[in-house]
Amino acid sequence: MIVDDEEDVRAIATLGIEMSSGWEVLTASSGQEAVDEATQHRPDIILLDMMMPDMDGRETLQQLKANPVTEQIPVILVTAKFQQSDQDVFTNLPVAAILSKPFRPLKLAEQIRSILGWVP
Repeated sequence: MIVDDEEDVRAIATLGIEMSSGWEVLTASSGQEAVDEATQHRPDIILLDMMMPDMDGRETLQQLKANPVTEQIPVILVTAKFQQSDQDVFTNLPVAAILSKPFRPLKLAEQIRSILGWVP
């Protein structure tokens, strides 16, 4: 599942993942939609944008990890703001990894496999 408030980012990431992996990709445009969709569909992985209006990535992550239905789903944070100086902000978050924007859409599936140790 790709969670991002920007429609273009969702579309490009979805296309890149589907073309390079054949995986089915769910999308959500807000934190609340992500929590609802993840609870209903239980995706294998969630790519979660940090910077979103209303409910940001941190709050969305907290809700996902507090829900017994979604707490075990690996989450990869995606942010345009990550720099070494920001490392403290992200250190204790229960995430599989942090990816920086801009990303290469056709490499996303490969990055996800590598992060999670999935063999193609």
